[in-house]
Amino acid sequence: MTAFIYQALPIVGGKERRGQIDADSPRHARSLLREQGLLATQLQPAQNIEQQAARLSLSSQQLSTLTRQFSALLDAGLTIDELLIVLAEQTEHRKTQQVLAGLRQDVMAGMPLSQGMAQFPRVFPMLYRTLVKAGEESGKLAGVMQRLADYLEARGDLNSKIAIAFIYPAVVMLVSALVILGMLTWVVPQMVQVFESAKQTLPLLTRALLWTSAVIQSIGGWVLLAVILASVAAFYALKKPELKLRFHVWRLTWPLLGYLDRLANTARFASTLAILSGSGVPLLKSLDAAEGVMSNLKLQSAVAEVAAQVREGVSLARAMKTAAVFPPLLLHLVASGEATGRLALMLDRAATEQSKELDRKVTAFTSLLGPVMVLVMGAVVMMIVMAILLPVFEMNQLVK
Repeated sequence: MTAFIYQALPIVGGKERRGQIDADSPRHARSLLREQGLLATQLQPAQNIEQQAARLSLSSQQLSTLTRQFSALLDAGLTIDELLIVLAEQTEHRKTQQVLAGLRQDVMAGMPLSQGMAQFPRVFPMLYRTLVKAGEESGKLAGVMQRLADYLEARGDLNSKIAIAFIYPAVVMLVSALVILGMLTWVVPQMVQVFESAKQTLPLLTRALLWTSAVIQSIGGWVLLAVILASVAAFYALKKPELKLRFHVWRLTWPLLGYLDRLANTARFASTLAILSGSGVPLLKSLDAAEGVMSNLKLQSAVAEVAAQVREGVSLARAMKTAAVFPPLLLHLVASGEATGRLALMLDRAATEQSKELDRKVTAFTSLLGPVMVLVMGAVVMMIVMAILLPVFEMNQLVK
């Protein structure tokens, strides 16, 4: 029997349905669908999906939803094979269906679920697969999937808060920049003719504005091209590991943004270690998985150094202190957890506190950034307006 992914329309009319069916051949699959009152519009063997597995990917929200549904169906007592069929039938997202079909094909072949997930590296990261394997070995897969869903949702919520918080200042900056650019390239040149016909000595602010407008009109296009080329060159240069590492080290030294970068990475590190160690994964393996969730290469190499020291028998708290990149709160809680045998609990508490601190800092920063951007851009616009109006006022004085 072969698994087929289908899209079909009810013969008597209705909404299109998608799902998975086992059959000996495509003709057999279409026959089985007709017996169910469905007319197949698309039919694809699951083996073809496995060939595309390395290229498939899901968004963090889709993966979180899938994990939550997986946990609920496991709690309901369904087997892996049964729940994969149910999930494939109820989802309307084609890529999710393809992933589920590939997983079911592997499970039917006798492969463990975690090993089947390894065929989809862009869908299920190493942390995800490690936790699933731990759940399979301990017989607590439903509980592990529940914790994993909580983890994915919490991480997604934090990322969404950060993204949304920066949208308002970015929009204000973009609109203000476009307004200023429009005034310099269209409004100011229109006023030049009036100033030239008056044949009067212009105020310094007005002369500076006219010079700026002339420069933008003459070489503005070349400057924009140079910025684009420099951005493209920087993008490709940062693909080199040594240059990317130097940039990440420098990024940690930035005022405030460097602190936020360190805080976000160490929060992810602590929460990853908490969920792994709480699920029974050995510490060294947990550190290897936690290294992969760090987005900063400097902090990633620090985790690798910590793992090397722990492998030599050094305690986790001492190894982290030697790395000199982790916040004091995290170090104290890890030391307390090791001393009391509650490492997973202390790591979870540290992750929670750091996430709250990150949320507070980002909220405060963006709350101030918006008004500051409005004031700065307002001041620039006011200077442009004053530079235009000052000669007009002087002309009125002369007329009087």
